[in-house]
Amino acid sequence: MSKVTISGIDTSLLPKLSSKECDELLFQISQGSAEARDLFLRANMRLVLSMVGRFSRSQESADDLFQVGMVGLLKALDNFDVSQGVKFSTYAVPMIIGEIRRYLRDRTTIKVPRSMRDTAYLALKARENMLKTAVEEPSMMEIAEEIGVPYQSVACALDAVSEPLSLHDSVFSDGDDSVEIMDSLADEKESADVWSEKISLYEALKNIPERELLVVKLRYFDGKTQVEISDLIGISQAQVSRLEKSAISKLQAALLCD
Repeated sequence: MSKVTISGIDTSLLPKLSSKECDELLFQISQGSAEARDLFLRANMRLVLSMVGRFSRSQESADDLFQVGMVGLLKALDNFDVSQGVKFSTYAVPMIIGEIRRYLRDRTTIKVPRSMRDTAYLALKARENMLKTAVEEPSMMEIAEEIGVPYQSVACALDAVSEPLSLHDSVFSDGDDSVEIMDSLADEKESADVWSEKISLYEALKNIPERELLVVKLRYFDGKTQVEISDLIGISQAQVSRLEKSAISKLQAALLCD
């Protein structure tokens, strides 16, 4: 990565760590080493910077987004469990992005009713608590039952507090080729049946566990091979294959039920 100066930090001077060094630092951090923690955070500032780049169309200052992303990085480090066999970056990326999205959502000029924000908060909190003991990602229906709120109300509340999408946001990227949301909008030739199938697939994907969904995204949206995915998320090719087959099986079952 070329030199970038953000929040007073010259990224060209940040340390670079191998996978083995990261694992060793994570072990030292678990033993309470403040020095290892500081080094690990500095080395992962590049990860935060790459996530900030996804919000380049935002009118917010890149420095501000970087600081918010660092909060997400800190939360990820504080909650990371080395025994789960997942790469730290795989775990940290959603938390960094989530922190930035919450920041942008809170600063939006669109006013969401207090009751709806309260419902969204309860739903997100319930999801977080359920993930501590659940084997799979809880469905929106399960979350609604957990907090005693109608499913439709939970869906509307979560949608209301999510970050608005731009028509220029990318939905697929392969090297220099990319597809934006506006490119994938249906025209008059697209039948209702096609839209129905897309909606069914979208709903089915919501119930796929996070790890399996990541494999599906990398495999079918990013065009990665099982070997490449294995290297990216730090598991064996056999595990990637099992996760992929499990996800496809769940999708087929969900679509057949429809």
